[in-house]
Amino acid sequence: MIELTKTGIDGLDGILNGGIVTNSTTLVSGNPGAGKSILGLQYIYSGVEQFDEKGIYLSFEENESDLREAAESIGFDRWPEHVESDDIKVYDKQVLLRENDFSSSIELLLDDLKNDDYDRLVLDSLTMFELFFDNEKEKRTYLLKFTDILSNNELTTLMTNEQGAVFPDTDIGLENYLTDGNIYLIQTPTDAGVNRYLWVAKMRKQDIETDIYPMEISWGGIDVHENASAFSMMSEEDSPI
Repeated sequence: MIELTKTGIDGLDGILNGGIVTNSTTLVSGNPGAGKSILGLQYIYSGVEQFDEKGIYLSFEENESDLREAAESIGFDRWPEHVESDDIKVYDKQVLLRENDFSSSIELLLDDLKNDDYDRLVLDSLTMFELFFDNEKEKRTYLLKFTDILSNNELTTLMTNEQGAVFPDTDIGLENYLTDGNIYLIQTPTDAGVNRYLWVAKMRKQDIETDIYPMEISWGGIDVHENASAFSMMSEEDSPI
């Protein structure tokens, strides 16, 4: 029987028919402002608050204080408390980019990655992570090495990935092959602001709902409306996909 890890995000676990496969790596892609970092923060925070699962948050873009403020701004009030107790372990850009060398950064992480106390990990983001490397071969080698380390240490991982287009890019990159699942966060402009959607495009080893669902970001984080499919938005003849 396949073991699942609940994300704790309203609606998303229903779409996933229970959660993400435990000890897998899922890629969360979207354009700037789509909610990728919020989803990552919520996944880690919910793990501690709801399921007694400790988490590690790797940020190549933000300082620890910025992450704390972002978490508190959407209602994750006990984030500082969980960081203080090491239930949430944060490695921010000041730590991860200090040596400007990925091997050195891995060495910093290994003790915590090997610690059985931690169940969840977020890497935010692959876009910045890839700046470590000079060429495609080096990126491929280290990304493979890192995903193997995560799998060997039984961490259920989300990796965020920046894309420039509003709609999901049809080009399949290396990161898509190395991950077990793909979640896209989509935002479309309207006269009143933006409409937000979530699409689970792929999850290995499990049945999922592959429609595109409306989502909201508000106090308390992300809420996916799993009973209000917006699949028709993407199936029109003039769809960008």
